[in-house]
Amino acid sequence: FEEEAVTTSEPAPSGGGKGLRGLSGGAAARRPATRVEYRYYANVAYAVCEGEITRIGRIWADGKELDQRDFTIRIHRGTQTQGPDSLIQAKEGAGNVPAYRGTAYVVFERMPLARFGNRLPQLNFEVFRAVDNFEERIRAVTIIPASGEFVYDTTEVLRDVGGGESVAENLHTSQGGTDWDVAIDQLQDALPNVARASLFVSWFGTDLRAAHCAFRPGVESAQKATLPKSWSAGGVSRALAHQISLHEGKAAFGGTPADSSVVAAIQDLAARGIAVTFCPFVLMDIPQGNALPDPYTAAAGQPAYPWRGRITVDPAPGQPGSPDKTPAAAAQLAPLIGTAQPGDFTIDGTDVLYSGPAEWSLRRMVLHYAHLCAAAGGVDTFLLGTELRGLTQVRDSAGSYPFVDALKQLAADVRSVLGPETKISYAADWSEYFGHQPADGSGDVYFHLDPLWASPDIDAVAIDVYWPLSDWRDGESHADRLAGITSPHDLGYLKGNIFGGEGYDWFYAGQAERDGQIRSPISDGANGKPWVFRFEDIRSWWSNQHFNRPAGVESATPTAWVPESKPIWFTEVGCPAVDKGANQPNVFIDPKSAESAAPHYSRLTRDDLIQRRYIQAFNEYFDPAHEDFVAASNPLSAVYGGRMVDPDRIYAYTWDARPYPAFPRALNIWSDGGQWEFGHWLTGRVAGGPLPAVVEQIFTDYGFSAYSVAGLSGHLDGYVIDRVMSAREALESLELAFFFDSFESGGLIRFAHRGRAGVSASLDADGLVEVRRETELYSLTRGQETELPASAKLVYADANSDYRLAVAEARRLAVRSERVATANVPLVMGQAQAQA
Repeated sequence: FEEEAVTTSEPAPSGGGKGLRGLSGGAAARRPATRVEYRYYANVAYAVCEGEITRIGRIWADGKELDQRDFTIRIHRGTQTQGPDSLIQAKEGAGNVPAYRGTAYVVFERMPLARFGNRLPQLNFEVFRAVDNFEERIRAVTIIPASGEFVYDTTEVLRDVGGGESVAENLHTSQGGTDWDVAIDQLQDALPNVARASLFVSWFGTDLRAAHCAFRPGVESAQKATLPKSWSAGGVSRALAHQISLHEGKAAFGGTPADSSVVAAIQDLAARGIAVTFCPFVLMDIPQGNALPDPYTAAAGQPAYPWRGRITVDPAPGQPGSPDKTPAAAAQLAPLIGTAQPGDFTIDGTDVLYSGPAEWSLRRMVLHYAHLCAAAGGVDTFLLGTELRGLTQVRDSAGSYPFVDALKQLAADVRSVLGPETKISYAADWSEYFGHQPADGSGDVYFHLDPLWASPDIDAVAIDVYWPLSDWRDGESHADRLAGITSPHDLGYLKGNIFGGEGYDWFYAGQAERDGQIRSPISDGANGKPWVFRFEDIRSWWSNQHFNRPAGVESATPTAWVPESKPIWFTEVGCPAVDKGANQPNVFIDPKSAESAAPHYSRLTRDDLIQRRYIQAFNEYFDPAHEDFVAASNPLSAVYGGRMVDPDRIYAYTWDARPYPAFPRALNIWSDGGQWEFGHWLTGRVAGGPLPAVVEQIFTDYGFSAYSVAGLSGHLDGYVIDRVMSAREALESLELAFFFDSFESGGLIRFAHRGRAGVSASLDADGLVEVRRETELYSLTRGQETELPASAKLVYADANSDYRLAVAEARRLAVRSERVATANVPLVMGQAQAQA
C-alpha cells in the first residue's frame, strides 16, 4: 500500500469590517488555511485461475464494471514460460520473485482506493480460454461493419449534442481505448494467428437499375457536428454527402467511414503486424415504400435494402425488352462504371482530392480508395469490388461482357496507383466466379470472368465462398440421416460435402424437388465435363482449360485462362449461427431487408456450433499443415509452385470493429444488434466451445487419456470449475445440461446423448431369458404421479446479463403434483439455449 499526502493552502481573507485589533492597533493577522488530503493506493496482484487463458475481458469491482482506462493493469495468462511481473520484481529484487507459471493473475499498479472506501475491492474477472485449436487455425478474417462514420477510428471522436454537452461517437466500453482499439485487441487475443484482415468500407448504391444507380459516400445526418475531427469521405464533406434513408425513425445504416478513420485503421493494422486487404463495399440504400421501377418485374417499387448483386440493366436479362446482348446494355452500364481516371486524384498528406468528372461511379469509388490506401502507406491487397454478379453477367453482344472489361481496365489503373507489390483481385460471388449459364433456354455457357482472371494485373481468383455443406432436416427419415450421419455438426460430413453433395454431385431442380429430396445428378452429356456446371468443383475449374459454349456448342479455342496459373483466395467463408446454417450459409436475418431469410428448413434456433464447424471444415480441408490433409484436396500448381487454395487466404467472415458485448447489446446505438443472434459474426462467439472439446479439456486437465468424445455434440458459452472437485463431479453439470451419459466400453470412457442413438436392438419374447420361473419375463413400473415434479428449473449464468444468475423453467400442464426439480449448473449460456 502507498500513502500520498497532498497539501493545499487557501489564502487568508482580506481585512476590513469590525476585525479585532492587536496591541499595535492594526488588523489581526489571518493565517492561510492549510488542508492535507491523504490518498491511498495499492500495488496488488489477483490470482484469477489456472492457466493458460486466452484473455481477460471485463472486470467488476464490488459488482460494478471497472473502467479499465483509469488503471494500470497487467495481465499474465498463466503460461509455462511467463516471467515475473515487472512491478513485483522491482519491489522485491531480481531473483526473488516467482513467475507463477501456470497461474493466470492480474496486477494493478497504484490502484487508487478512494472510490472503494480506501480498501481493496472485491473483483470479478471475465475469463476466456480456448478449448481446442479452432481459434489458432484462423489466419485471416474480414472486418465489418463497413459503415459507421468513425467506427474504424483510433482517436476518440465526440458528437456535439448542444448545451455544451457532447457524447462519444466511438467509445462504448470500459476496457480502455476506442471501440476499434478494444475490438482489434479482442481479435488478436481470441484469434492469435490472424495475419491478414480484409477491411470493408462502404459507399451506398441508390438504384437496382445500373443507368440510374450512383455509388456515393453517405452520412447518418447532414447536421451532425463532431470534434476534434469532422467527417469527410470520397472528396466531399458532410453537407454534400448522400443522406442515408431512415428505417423506423433511425438511419438505416451507419455512414461511410470517414477517410481519416480508414487511414487510421489501415495504419493500426499494419502496426499490429496484420496485412491489410482493402475491400470497397456497396450497401444498397433503397428504403421500403420506394417507387423506383423494378428491373426484374417492371412493377413500381424495388425490394427494400437489397443485395448489390441484383444491380443490372433495365429490364433485367430474361425480361421482355431487356437490352441484354445488345449495344444498349453497354450504354446502360456506362454511367455506373464511370470515366474517372487515376490522374483525377491528388494525395495531400493523408487526404485525397478529386478534380475529375462530376460522377458517382464505380471508378470514382475504387480509384479514390486506391489513392487513400497509398496515402495510408500502402496495403498488402486491394479488391476491386465484391459480388457484383448482376453487372458482370450483362452482355452487349452474344459473348461480350462490358462490365468485366471495365473491371479489367480498372485493375490496370489501380496497379498504376499502388504499384507492383500490391496484390489485386475482384471478390466474385460463389455463384459467379466459374461462369455464366443463363437460364434462358439458349444453352449458352460462358466463362465470362476469364478475361479478368487471366489479366496480368489480377493476382488471384478471389471467391466469396458460401457453399452448402449439408442438406439436413428434422427427424430421422431424411436422406443424410438414413445414410448414417447422426449430426449436422459432424465435421467429416461437412468436409465430405466440400467436393461432394449439392453443387458437386447433384442439384435440386426446384423447391418441390428440394422438399422431397429428389436429387438430380450433375452431368454433361457428350462433352463429359460435369465440372463445368459444378460450382463447388474449383479443383477441375482451376486445373483445366476453359471452352465457351455458345448455344451449347463447345468452341474449338480455349479462353484466356491458363490452368493452374493463379491461386484461389476465399475472400469470405462464413455461416450463420442458426440451426441448419450449413444448408444455406449465404442467407441472413435482417427484418428491414427484402433479402432476409433463414436457411432451408431452419427452425430459427441459435446454433453457434454449426458456424464454427463450417469454418473449421474449410480451414482443415485445404490446409497442408493439418494432420488429416489429403494432397489431392488442394494440389500444388505446376506454374507458380503453391497450393491451389492459399491456406493463408481463407478469410473467416466476420469480425466486427464494434467491441463485444457493447455490440450487439447497445441497440440504442447500433440498430443491427438484433441480427447478431443468428448472424455470421464470430465476435462474441469464438470464445465459446464445442461440448466435445470442453469435455476433452476436462479430461486432459485431470490427467486422463483413455477416453473418446466422438459421441458428443453441442456448444456452450462458458463453464466454471469453481472449487476442488473430481473429474466425475466436473462432468455432472454438463451431463445434466446436455443430456448425455458416461460409460466405459472397450477400455475407453465414452459418451452418448440420451435419445439420439435410435433403437439399438429389437427383441421379442423369444429373445428374453427367464431368470426365475415365478417371475415375468419383463415388468413395467409406473411412478406415483404426485411424487414426480410438476416443473423443472435450471439455474445458470446468463451470458447476456453480465453473468447474473437466471432461471429457465419447464412445466407439465396436466399433472397432479406441486413438486419442483431444481438444478444449479455452473454454465454460461443464453436464455434460448437454457430454455431449450
